[in-house]
Amino acid sequence: MEEEKLLLIPGPTPVHPRIINGLSLPTVSHVSPVFIKEFKEALSNLKNIVFCEFGQSFIIAGAGTLSMEMTLVNLLNKGEKALVISQGYFGQRMKEIAGTFGYSCDVLQSPWGKAVKPEEVEDQLEQKNYSLVVSTHVDTATGACAPVHQYAEVVRGKSALFAVDGVCATGGIEERMTDWGIDVILTAAQKCFGVPPGLAVLVFSEKAMDKRKSIPSVQAYYGDILKWLPIMEDPSKYFSTPCVNEIRAFCEGTRVIREEGMEVRFKRHEKIGQAIRAGLKSLGFSFFTDEEYFAPTLSVPLYPQGVQDHAFRTKLAENRVVVAGGLGKLKGRVFRIGHMGNISYSQVEFALSSVEKTLSEIGYEFRAGSAVQAAKEVFQE
Repeated sequence: MEEEKLLLIPGPTPVHPRIINGLSLPTVSHVSPVFIKEFKEALSNLKNIVFCEFGQSFIIAGAGTLSMEMTLVNLLNKGEKALVISQGYFGQRMKEIAGTFGYSCDVLQSPWGKAVKPEEVEDQLEQKNYSLVVSTHVDTATGACAPVHQYAEVVRGKSALFAVDGVCATGGIEERMTDWGIDVILTAAQKCFGVPPGLAVLVFSEKAMDKRKSIPSVQAYYGDILKWLPIMEDPSKYFSTPCVNEIRAFCEGTRVIREEGMEVRFKRHEKIGQAIRAGLKSLGFSFFTDEEYFAPTLSVPLYPQGVQDHAFRTKLAENRVVVAGGLGKLKGRVFRIGHMGNISYSQVEFALSSVEKTLSEIGYEFRAGSAVQAAKEVFQE
């Protein structure tokens, strides 16, 4: 049997045994009473997790990129223009998707490691008319967390809809759809929800649903939310066979979140992010992301002098902790450590202990025990 390792990449994230059990249950019919009940519960819980009072949730076989695509194709009519607020890598992906379908799209790009300022969004909206504004909440390449609440305030009152790419945020960082005026949250199962990959997850506001219904046809079949709407309203109906076990596992994941409580969960993510960064800082690591934009779900440490990327991550994996390398221009300069979902304080301490063991084995000098001690001090605050 393969040795279990602590998965601290930007996703997938560690999966709680309760959720794994949902995958291991015997596969039932997609129209069985037990599945219909759990599908309904998952859809309802999802709306509560993003504080959506009125609107419609969608859980569909796919991944975050499908959620991005579905947002664009269901909310843009021919000739309409989108504005993408990009904090890094995945804002550019949204632009690529828009271009594939022939939608006109402008990108407001921050320097990597920072986020676009709300006043920049306001200036851009004064210059041009947009039907849709989309922002990444946390960019998984740069670790930058955007002020989406402030963006929502800027967009509120404009004719544009506002969508948030919450792939690395939803379920771990506060997103209040109704109160803030967010029209779509698009995400996936495998990050803050702590569920294995396989699901595209979206919540549309009433305003966003009305917009889709006003569009005569969209450039999608499987991704057309109006084809899925009857199933989301009544899961006993059929459009395309859902991934039964994955949805049952997702339902359990939403139960775990709601049992913890949203405010407690948000605070735990903040605390864990602070603890990991404190521990790594004590070992001589600095961070690529500007402190103002640190994400509670992901950090991007810069290697100190004398630590080589491949050697560090390879040895760390041997010590049973897996992290991710840098993307794009950051490759070789940083590693990316995800700290989201259902990870515990004890797992954080194990990870930092493994980092210390790894650094010792590759000949890097530091004060032994400093990382775990720094994390404990944060936890005790």
